[in-house]
Amino acid sequence: MRRVRRAYYDLFSRFYDKVIALHSKDIAGELRGFLSRQISVQKGVPLLDICTGTGSVASRLRRDHETTVVGLDFSQGMLNKAKEKDSQVLWVLGNVTRLPFKSECFGAVTCSHAFYELKGQESLWALAEARRVLKPGGTFLMMEHEMPTHPLVKALYYVRLFALGSLNAARMRKEEESLFGRFFEKAERISSPTGKSTLLIAVKGGRDV
Repeated sequence: MRRVRRAYYDLFSRFYDKVIALHSKDIAGELRGFLSRQISVQKGVPLLDICTGTGSVASRLRRDHETTVVGLDFSQGMLNKAKEKDSQVLWVLGNVTRLPFKSECFGAVTCSHAFYELKGQESLWALAEARRVLKPGGTFLMMEHEMPTHPLVKALYYVRLFALGSLNAARMRKEEESLFGRFFEKAERISSPTGKSTLLIAVKGGRDV
């Protein structure tokens, strides 16, 4: 199944940006700026974008915060597109369930429109790994689409999740508070400017980053 998912994303990388923009109604890319503005770290503290896709968020973080930014994805096709956009981000091929980084080395970890596609225990492992690599006081920022309300769009949304082997988006949203409470000391959800996505900000306890 992992090979199938990787092949899907390698192919999807060719038109990924257009699909995400239409789904989130963010043609101008305002959501990336919105996410970036929620990050507050000391100068020079590295940032990590997991499930980076074609790297739009990671590239925006590098420009806004003028620090080392790492973008990680398990699809080489996605990373190839990301490298075309920005050669100054450190692009890493890897899995979110076993991050190839030392503990407490990032001031913030971001994930945009991808976390709900993790299946089964992968979401729990990914949260545990995000917490591990965060510095004390660091934040995990997860942006996701609002659940579609139009019957046809909602049906297509579930077909896509089924094709990827994951149907846990609705369950995760219902159990979100308790789920994130297992890994982070504080979590809050705020609406995006487009109204089609929301951003969850979870804080790891400890001193300020």
